[in-house]
Parts: sequence; structure tokens; C-alpha cells
Amino acid sequence: MLLHHIYRAKTDDETPCEGVILLLHGLFGSASNLGMVARGMAKHFEVYSLDMPNHGLSPRSEHMRYSDMADAVADFISGNDLGPCHVLGHSMGGKVAMQLALQQPDLIDKLVVADIAPVQYPPHHDHVLAGLDAVSAGAPQGRKEADAILAEHVDEAGVRAFLLKSWQADSDGHYDWLINRQAVRDNYAHLGAANSGAPWPGQVLFIKGGDSGYVQEKHRRQILQLFPAASVKVLEGTGHWLHAEKPALFNTLVLRFLMS
Repeated sequence: MLLHHIYRAKTDDETPCEGVILLLHGLFGSASNLGMVARGMAKHFEVYSLDMPNHGLSPRSEHMRYSDMADAVADFISGNDLGPCHVLGHSMGGKVAMQLALQQPDLIDKLVVADIAPVQYPPHHDHVLAGLDAVSAGAPQGRKEADAILAEHVDEAGVRAFLLKSWQADSDGHYDWLINRQAVRDNYAHLGAANSGAPWPGQVLFIKGGDSGYVQEKHRRQILQLFPAASVKVLEGTGHWLHAEKPALFNTLVLRFLMS
């Protein structure tokens, strides 16, 4: 599977290039969601922002187990001769990144996991899937009209804005989701699953949103079982979209870790 990507060359000619970093977005997102992170990283690294399978412009597939998506990222790294490289993943992308480290450890240098743990999560996206279906059925011609429909299912304006980045028109002006909704629905149980594999001894930074419940103290044991060298930083005053809420501080934490 050839994943679609956005490439950013290193932008600061006065400092040496510190290597390559891959950015992996979360569920219902796309490569552009991590744009502020990519711009911050590009001062020191070559940056590849990937569309995950069944998202953005990447290929569609019936399978969305984390092992499958990790294999797709591994193929991208190997096919472009990028490894070992740094990998940063947010939410679902964080789980993909962790699974990649567990399956093919030699492909990763350092790992950054944003607001997710390698644990099983209960279902909690029914309202989002219902909203996506409602927008698709209503066939609005633009994001303002789509937002009004989506608001009947998703209260948070920020979450709607995030989702609507994937409501786009094709070359004929026809709007549709850049998300394979059926594949997400069919694989939802797999998307909530815990990561598994032999422990990875490499350096891992978990960054938790201070107001988010995705990474909790009770998850510490499972984190350290799989990633014994892991460290955790809390970005206070942020929720699950911590990288968008405080991008400068988020990027500072990431760069300090990667360049140490």
C-alpha cells in the first residue's frame, strides 16, 4: 500500500539536518491536521506527513488493524529508504506508531506519542459516525452547510472544524468525505484495541493533554511493559488536540526530546 504524503524539506539552512521524522494523524483526520507540528519540525528535520489508510488521499482497504497500518507505514519507510527515522503519532496515529515500533523496531530511532496509550479503549465515536453519515446524506455543497448538519450530532465546534477538513470537493465540484466511513465502522473494534508485541527498548516520549482522559495513571503499567524507557510529559491547559491548542509548547517538547 503506497501511502499518500506531504513532504516538507528542512527550512533552516544555517543548522544541520537532524534526519527524518514521520507524522501520523488520528482517526477521521488527514496529513494536514499536523501542519503546525510539521512546520515546527521542518526547521531541523525533513518531514513526511502521511495520510493513514482509508483517510485523505491514501488507498482504501477493508483492513484497519494496527498491525496492517503499521505494515503500510513500514513499507513507506523502507520504500523511500528513510529508516531508521523518528516517528510522531497523535491518537490513532500514535497507536500505529507504537505498533510499528513493536513489529519492526529497527525502522524507528525515537518515538513520540501524543495523547494516547497502548491500551484498549471503549467505543466512543458513535455520534461522530452518525454525523458523518448525516452530512453525506444531506449532500451539502460547502462546509458552512455541512457544519450545520454535523452540529446536530457533534456539539464541539473545534471537533466539527477538525472533521470538516475532510469534507472536500473533487475536480467536478462534488463534495464527499475523504474518509472511508464503512471501513472505520467495520474495523471499529480493532481501532479500540490495545497494542501488543515484544517490548521496545528505544526512547519514547508520551505527551498527555492535561485536560484529556486518554492517558491516565492507571495506564502507566501497560506503557512501561511495552516501552520500558518511556517518559511522560503533561501539557497543561490542553485536551486531546494538544498539538493544535498549544503548538509552540508542543513543538518545544518534541524538539527537546528528539535533539537530546
